[in-house]
This record gives sequence, C-alpha cells and structure tokens, in this order.
Amino acid sequence: MSCYLTHSTEETEALGARLAQGLRARMVIGLVGELGAGKTSFVRGIAKGLGVAEDMYVSSPTFVITKVYPGALTLYHVDLYRINSPEDVEYLAVSDYVDDGVVVIEWADKFQELLPSGAEMIYFRVVSEDVREIEIPDTLLRRGSI
Repeated sequence: MSCYLTHSTEETEALGARLAQGLRARMVIGLVGELGAGKTSFVRGIAKGLGVAEDMYVSSPTFVITKVYPGALTLYHVDLYRINSPEDVEYLAVSDYVDDGVVVIEWADKFQELLPSGAEMIYFRVVSEDVREIEIPDTLLRRGSI
C-alpha cells in the first residue's frame, strides 16, 4: 500500500484522475472511509480521468445506489451506505457491470465478502478539516500514472 495526503477536494480529485489512467475494464475498486473522507471526490476524479463528460456531474449515489457514467470506459459508481443486507448487494449484480467498465463501490467494507475476487480496496482517512490520507494498493499503482 502507498499512502497519499491530499489537502483539498481538488487534490483528491486529481489523485483519482491520475489513478484512472491505468484502469481497465473488468476492474472493481472498493472505497472505505468515514463520511466526508473524500470518497465521492475521488470518484469524481476517476470519472474525469476516464473521459466522462464535464456536464455529467458525479455525485454520491447514496439514494439511487448506482449511477452510470459513459466515458472511454463506462464508470459504474455504487454506494452501499444505505444497503443493509447481503441479499440487497446480490440484487445489485455488481458482477454484471464488470465486462464493459470499471466499478467503484463506496462503503465496500460493509459487504467486502460479496465483492468479486480481485477487487482492490482503497482506504480514506480524515486527518484534519482539509487533509485526507488515501491508501492505494501497489497493484493499482503499477497500472496507472501516479
């Protein structure tokens, strides 16, 4: 794992955009961290890095559970915050998305055992009001341009 500190939402987004350069179809990435830790900002950066149109504002899919953003690769943005049972996760059929895009799952630790094998986990921690610590697996870093 490699650790990065970001000092603003813009830096968190930029880190996500750089990571996106190495993403490939069929990848599943879980994001773990408390509320306000920067998970959605990071996904917004991934979207930019994947070429999602600027007019498609990336926001947390907390109430709709899944949002789809077409780009060079389709980005499937899933949020498990409001999901309370393994059956509901299975109903989402995350593995069905994998063939043509990248799946990024916020609150993935709630049901980590249900994620597809090979899913990578990124950890977020609030250090202070503006500073976030983001731990990214080295296997993801080798693919990208961070």
